[in-house]
Amino acid sequence: MTHNQLREHRQSTGIAGLDHYLGGGLLPGTMTVLVGSSGIGKTQFGIQYAHAGLQQEGYRGILFDMASRGDPQGHKEYAQRLFQWTLQEEVAQEVIDYEHFFDKKNQLGDYFRAFTYQGKRVTKRDMDFDQWNDWQAELSKHLDAAIAYFFGYFIRGGRRFVVDGIEPVQHQGESIQFELLEYVYHQIIRKDAEWVARDLFRQHFHANETKIRKHLYRKEEIGCLVNYTSSETSLDAMIEKPLDEGDLLANANTIIYMGKIRDGNKFRRAMYISKHRGSPCPDEILLYDIDEHGLKIIMD
Repeated sequence: MTHNQLREHRQSTGIAGLDHYLGGGLLPGTMTVLVGSSGIGKTQFGIQYAHAGLQQEGYRGILFDMASRGDPQGHKEYAQRLFQWTLQEEVAQEVIDYEHFFDKKNQLGDYFRAFTYQGKRVTKRDMDFDQWNDWQAELSKHLDAAIAYFFGYFIRGGRRFVVDGIEPVQHQGESIQFELLEYVYHQIIRKDAEWVARDLFRQHFHANETKIRKHLYRKEEIGCLVNYTSSETSLDAMIEKPLDEGDLLANANTIIYMGKIRDGNKFRRAMYISKHRGSPCPDEILLYDIDEHGLKIIMD
C-alpha cells in the first residue's frame, strides 16, 4: 500500500457505533490514547480493539500490561467472556533463541507482562535511591524481551497492540512506566523494521539477515492503543484539564476521554473524541453502555 492508502485503511475499534464517529476507525501508524478512571471500561475497550484485528488483519492484537502493583486488570476474564478468547501469557525469555526465531510454528502469547518486579510507587521523586535502581534494573532486564515480543508479533502478521496499566502521575518524565512506554513507541513501533531487527539480533544480525529481510513489515501499518488511568472521574474535568508540554496526550494522533456525566439525578457513562487527526471530530458527547457483549455506543 502507498502511504495515502494506509491512511485510508482504518482499524476498527470493535465497538458498535464508534467507528462511524472516527471516520471509519483508528488510523494505523499512529498512537491512540484512551483516558478514563478505573472501572470506566478502558480494558474492555482494549480487548474489543485487539479482537477486531482477527477479522481485519487475520491476527488478534496483543496486550502489553505495564501494571506495577500486581492487581489484576481483568484481561483474561473479559477476553473469555466477550469472545471465548483464552489469553495465553508470553513468558519473557532471558536468552533469545535466534536460530528458531522465525519458525511460525512457535506461536507467541497474546499477553506480555512488562514488569515482574512490583512496587507501590512508579515515580522517581516517590522512591529512594535503591528503589529507583531496582526499577531501572527491571526495565533493563525486560527491554530485549519486549523487542523480541513485538518484533516476533509483527513478522507473524499482527498489526495492533494495547498498552494497559499506566497509572496517573504528576510528572510523566519521572515515571518508570512512561520511560518504558517512550522506549517501546519510539525505539520499536516507530522505527523501521530492519533497525528493530538490528537492535534485537545485534552480532547475530548478519547470520540471520536473509531471514530478516524476508519478514520485514511496514511500521505505518501498526496501530497502538494506550489506556491511561486518570485521577479524574468526571468527563468534563478530563476535557478541561490542560496538557503539559511533552505530555503523552500531546503526541497522540487520537484522544478519547471516557468518564461520567450527570443526567438528571443519575450518572451515565460517556466518551468524547477530543482529537482525531485525519478526520473531523464530532462535537457531541457519546453515551455508551457496557453489557455482556462489551461496550457499545447508544445511538439516538
